[in-house]
Amino acid sequence: MIPLTFDYKKISTVNEAIAALSGDKGKLLAGGHSLIPAMKLRLSQPSKLIDITGIEALKGIKEEDGEIVIGAVTTHAAIAKDKLIKNKLPFFAEAASLIGDLQVRNYGTIGGSLAHSDPAADWPALVLASDASIEVQGNKGKRRIKAPEFFVGLFETSLQPEEIIIAIRIPVPPPGTKTSYQKFFQPASRFAIVGCAVMRFADGKTNIAFTGVSDNAFRDYNAEKIISGKAINDASITAATNASLENKNIMSDHYASAEYRKHLAKIYLKKALQAVS
Repeated sequence: MIPLTFDYKKISTVNEAIAALSGDKGKLLAGGHSLIPAMKLRLSQPSKLIDITGIEALKGIKEEDGEIVIGAVTTHAAIAKDKLIKNKLPFFAEAASLIGDLQVRNYGTIGGSLAHSDPAADWPALVLASDASIEVQGNKGKRRIKAPEFFVGLFETSLQPEEIIIAIRIPVPPPGTKTSYQKFFQPASRFAIVGCAVMRFADGKTNIAFTGVSDNAFRDYNAEKIISGKAINDASITAATNASLENKNIMSDHYASAEYRKHLAKIYLKKALQAVS
């Protein structure tokens, strides 16, 4: 199929993008690897595409005021190669290198992935595990949304209709922090059937997040409570995996039944915890 007729506008500033979104059924276009297929299937029918790839202010990675700041239209490939990311957020580099194929990594963007909120996308688990905030801007100015408050349902976020993601802000991890992202992926698309991100601090505090498991990515606070502050060994890993995924609605699809997906999630949590021990 082909998309319905739409207008196209390429803009160069965030304010232009916000103005173009106002009062219209427009969609932002960055990498386009989620939006364009949806338009071809007519699952999405925007009247206008607003191309934000030319907004230089939304590109790049830097350290600022105790945070690592990743611009919303920074590509997966740029994140995978960045020296600051490799040094201080290595699981971001690991995850970026596992996304899709070369073309997807070169054109797809972190902001677009987060805004789309695909339940099998990688970035939601990473921003949850790293205590990140999503910085957005709209007609009323800028605001920050903590990652656990950003993902609210299947392909659903707390972004308002006229807001645009401008950056992802991650607190710089203190010395001694270890990270891991473990992923069981669908071999054609490389989307996560199960993905588990873990950040382990030197004091034993441990953040755990899953993607691919439920309608949206989530922090597993039950497993965190069990493992945080304790030595990571066979006994504590078993206790954490046993406590994980409580009261979660596990997805079932043609890739994995709910029972199998839950089994995989516990295995990949074990792998991630072993990696940060």
